[in-house]
Amino acid sequence: GGGPVDIFQDNIDTSIQAPSRILRLTTNHIPSNAGLAHVTKVPMGAIIRPLAPYCDDTNNNNDNDEVDNYDGDVPVIQPGAAGIIRCKRCRTYINAFVTWLENGRRWRCNICAQLNETPTPYFCHLDESGQRRDRYDRPELSQACIEYIAPSEYMVRPPQPPSYFFVIDVSAASVRSGMLQSVADGIARSLDDLPGSPRTQVGFLTYDDSVQYYSLKSGLAQPQMLVVADLVELFVPTPDDLLVNLQESREVIDMFLENLPTMFEGSTASSSCLGPALKAAFTVTKHIGGKMSVFQSLLPQLGDGALGVRENHQIMGTVDEVKLLRPSDAWYKDTAVEFSRSQISVDMYLFPRSYIDVATLGDLPKLTAGTLRTYPGFNYDTDGPRFESELVRSLTQHTAFESVMRIRCTRGMKITNFYGNFFIRGSDLLALPNCNSDSVFAFDFAHDEHNLNSSFMTIQSALLYTSSEGERRIRVITQAIPVTSLASEVINTVDAEAMSALLAKQALDVATKTNLDNARGKLQQACIDLIRASKEGDKPRRVSGYAAPPPMGGHQQQGGEADGDSKAIPENLTLLPLYTLATMKNVAFRGGTDVHPDERVHAMHRLNNMDVTASK
Repeated sequence: GGGPVDIFQDNIDTSIQAPSRILRLTTNHIPSNAGLAHVTKVPMGAIIRPLAPYCDDTNNNNDNDEVDNYDGDVPVIQPGAAGIIRCKRCRTYINAFVTWLENGRRWRCNICAQLNETPTPYFCHLDESGQRRDRYDRPELSQACIEYIAPSEYMVRPPQPPSYFFVIDVSAASVRSGMLQSVADGIARSLDDLPGSPRTQVGFLTYDDSVQYYSLKSGLAQPQMLVVADLVELFVPTPDDLLVNLQESREVIDMFLENLPTMFEGSTASSSCLGPALKAAFTVTKHIGGKMSVFQSLLPQLGDGALGVRENHQIMGTVDEVKLLRPSDAWYKDTAVEFSRSQISVDMYLFPRSYIDVATLGDLPKLTAGTLRTYPGFNYDTDGPRFESELVRSLTQHTAFESVMRIRCTRGMKITNFYGNFFIRGSDLLALPNCNSDSVFAFDFAHDEHNLNSSFMTIQSALLYTSSEGERRIRVITQAIPVTSLASEVINTVDAEAMSALLAKQALDVATKTNLDNARGKLQQACIDLIRASKEGDKPRRVSGYAAPPPMGGHQQQGGEADGDSKAIPENLTLLPLYTLATMKNVAFRGGTDVHPDERVHAMHRLNNMDVTASK
C-alpha cells in the first residue's frame, strides 16, 4: 500500500483552502524534518478565528444580518443515515484530504494513517483520479470549512437558552463618572437584538458595600430590590425570579433600566464587594451558564476576592516590574475555573480612576473565554459612546454557547502551545463557555518525530457548540499544508503578518513567565534569525553539523564571504522588521517607567486576543 498512498496524497486538491479570515498559518510550506525546521528558524503556528463573520465590514445592528453574514460561505450539513463519519482511532472528522482505497470501501485518515471502513450508506465509487465521484455533492469532501448539525450523542444536556446576566458596581464613583448611566443605556439598546429570542433569559445584580438582587417577575408593577448585607453568609432570595425570560418580563426590565441611573444617586458607598457579588451571580446562573457582564469602578476591598494596592513606582522599568503583571491572588483564577465548568463566560468592563489590579481581575475573563476592556478615567460625554458601542457589539454579536474546541495535526507533528482566552481541560481540549465572532486563538506546532513521512501535513480544528437558536453544531476547519525539503520554499511562503501576530502572543507568554526584557529580546531574535536564514538560501554554511549564521558584523564586511548578507530580504519578509519593531514599542512590551501596570496588562489582554488584521 505504500506507493498508491503517496500518489493519492499528491493528488489532493490544493485549491481547497480555509478562508484567511478564519485560519492564517505563519508559513504555507512545512519543513520535512526537524533539522530543516531548525535551520529555517521559522516559528510554525497559526491564528484561528473559528466564527469569523463572512463579511467583516458590517455594523452589526441587525441580528438577522449578523446571522446571514456569519454563515455566509460555510455550508451546514445534516448528517445522513451513517451519522458523522470519524476516524475510529483519533476521532478526526472525515475531510477533503483523506485517501480513498479499495474503490471507496475504506479510507485512510490523514491525521493518524488509520484505515477505516466506509459505512454502507456513505459508500460511493471512485473516479479515475482515486477521488469519490460524489465529492462535489458533499461539502465535507470538497470544502475546508463546514458545519454539522450535531446529533444527540454530542450533547451532555439539552441545549440551554442564551442567558445574559449583568453584575454592576453602583458605588458613588460609578454614579459620579456617568458609568451607571452609560451601562443602562447600552443594555437598553441591546435588548431588541440579543440572540436567541424568544428563549433569551436576562438578570441583574448590583453591588457596592452590599449585594442587591432584583426580582423581575413578569406582571410586577415594578422591579423589587432585595438587599443582602451579610457578605459572608450570602444567601439568594427567590432564585426563580432573578433570571427571567426577556420577552415575558420586558416591561419590568425596561422600567428597571430606566430607573437604574437615578436609583443610586445619593450613594456614598466608597468600596465594593466584587467577590461576594460574583458568588451571588454564580448561584443564580450556574444551572444554565451563559454570558455574565461585570462592570467595576473600584479595587474590590470587601469580602472574598478583596485586593490590596500593590502599585509600586520604584520597580517600574526594572526586572521586578513583572511582579505587577502577574495575579496577586488565586481567588479569581479558582472562581474562573468554577465558572468555566458551569458554562459561564465573563466579560469584564473596568472603569478605574486609580490602581484596580487588572492583572488579578483579568484571570476571570481569560479563563472563561470572555473579554476584558478598561476605560480609565471614564467620562460619560467623551468615553460613553465608545463604551456603549463596544457593549452593544459584545452582547448582540453571533455567540456560540457551551462550546469546546480541539485542534488535531498529522502524526509526526504536535501542537505545543495555545494562546487566547480559554481553560484547558485534559491536555488539548479548550473549554469555551462562550465563543463569539471576535474570539481569536493561536497555537504553535513542531516536529514530534524527526521526519514527516507524508507529502502534506493536515491541521483540523473542531468547535462543538450550542447556537443561540438552541441547535448543537460542530464547525470543522481542515487545512492541508504541503511539506518540503527546501529551506527557500519554507521561508518564501512565510506570512509576515500572521508571523508577527503569533510572535507577539509568544512574547506575551515570555513576558509574564520571565520579564519584559526577555520578551523584547525574543521578538528581536526571532526576526533576526528568520532574516538571516532567508539570506542563506538552501545550502547553509555548516559548522560541526549545525547551521551557522554569518558573523554579526556581516553587513559591514561586504567582501566575498559576506555575499549572503548583501542578498535582498525576500519580498514577503520586507515588513517583518518593521512589524517587530512596532510590536516592541507597543504598550504591552515597551520599556521605561511611564506605563502604568493596569494599562500594560490591558494591552497584553488585547494583543493576546487579537486577530491578524487587527494586530497589523
